[in-house]
Amino acid sequence: MDGGYLLQGAPGTGAVAVEAALRLAGAAYELADARPDDSAAGVAPNNPMRQVPSLTFPDGETLTESAAILMRIAELHPAAGLAPGVHDATRGQYLRWMSFVSSAIYAHFWLKDDPSRLVADPTLHVDVGERIEARILDCWTIMERQTDPGRYILGDRLGALDLYVAVVSRFRPRRQRFYAVAPGLGEVVRRVDADPRLATLWAERYPFFEGWDRL
Repeated sequence: MDGGYLLQGAPGTGAVAVEAALRLAGAAYELADARPDDSAAGVAPNNPMRQVPSLTFPDGETLTESAAILMRIAELHPAAGLAPGVHDATRGQYLRWMSFVSSAIYAHFWLKDDPSRLVADPTLHVDVGERIEARILDCWTIMERQTDPGRYILGDRLGALDLYVAVVSRFRPRRQRFYAVAPGLGEVVRRVDADPRLATLWAERYPFFEGWDRL
């Protein structure tokens, strides 16, 4: 593909997983910092839901939804090995778990970040947050029990699914609780965290600091 990508996103969001995939693919991209719920001058033109990330491709197409973006990058850069091929035995599980992380886990953060979006009574917001966190941990437990990771979730090569889980598992209820319910997946995301190809990205876009895994 000619030209580069334009990624709209913010540090510490799902956009970091997309940026990681672009770096591993060796793709040129420009970063436009924008946060969820930005005004019409920011996020809304590319995503009327005012969410990030969005990615504009060299041909002008714009995609939203982090899982879809990651899967499309993997398709367009097959040499990077970010996803199993169509006839690979692990392809079905790749599609399954990419969709699962998006719909069963990531989707909860729209309410988790601001319970008033659906629950008007502020006295209930703490309880809502705790229930959402419990549900997220239940979902990580399900994924842990139904996968059998090698070095990475689907085998011995780091892929888009590993990047996605590594980033989303850093959201609340944070990594320490994630490790407790999903120790196998925990080993995988620690390996992603330590990948030298991503060290600069983590430092710039999602830094590690004292207590990052539990605060």
